[in-house]
Amino acid sequence: MKNMKSKIVLTCIALGFMSISSIYAQGKSSFKPVAPKYELMNLPKVDLKDFKKNKKGAYILFDGTSLKGWRGYDKEYVPNKWGIEDGALKFSKDPAVDKPEGGDLIFAHDFKNFELELEWKISKGGNSGIFFTAKEVKGQPIYISSPEYQVLDNENHPDAKKGVDGNRKSGSLYDMIPAKPQNSKPVGEWNKVKIVVKDDKVQHYQNGVKVVEYTIGTPEWVSLLQSSKFSEEKWPLAFELMKNLGKDPGLIGLQDHGNDVWYRNITVKVLK
Repeated sequence: MKNMKSKIVLTCIALGFMSISSIYAQGKSSFKPVAPKYELMNLPKVDLKDFKKNKKGAYILFDGTSLKGWRGYDKEYVPNKWGIEDGALKFSKDPAVDKPEGGDLIFAHDFKNFELELEWKISKGGNSGIFFTAKEVKGQPIYISSPEYQVLDNENHPDAKKGVDGNRKSGSLYDMIPAKPQNSKPVGEWNKVKIVVKDDKVQHYQNGVKVVEYTIGTPEWVSLLQSSKFSEEKWPLAFELMKNLGKDPGLIGLQDHGNDVWYRNITVKVLK
């Protein structure tokens, strides 16, 4: 009788474990990472009415003489690794200043539909990027909420050989869509950029040629995110923010990636 009771207890325990395992397996198959809560910074913004337009009707965000309208991401001032050199907006790796401070730079105005134009040149082995429709998320980097137009020395920076099919080379939608044709100019030469954002459609131009085009919010866009470092599994908050891009206006930013880089002739034409 004692042996029979023991067998019954063991059988019940085994069935219990099987049920728990079955429930866990079902839960695991349907499990989705939950994006953590986040806080948007409420920092000063500028009014475009205070900026001049060029002959094309575009606002001049940087005229080669002043950093008016610019400040650090999540900051109320311009970090001193950013400055003006020969009419260009430069990030310096080792500036001749006391207590050098870096960080990404933003123009303090939210844009929704627009054409951004500028020129860039990079130092040997250098890396940077151009951000748009970004949010200032407390304690998070700018690229958690923004697409990145890649700025890179394709010949000497190791990132050019990473990613898939060249999607980390200049002009690309970083880590998602490669720029084709790849027509960047070498170190020390100026490259022209145009980024067009109209509702949910985005176009990248490099040196006068359209090299990337995509539509935000589509199944294809979600698939691109899921195949990148911004996937729901790898980075739930980035996935949530990037998936919903374009619903609200956002900031334009320039990346501090630790390498000397120059930008000039920065203009934005606001589209309806």
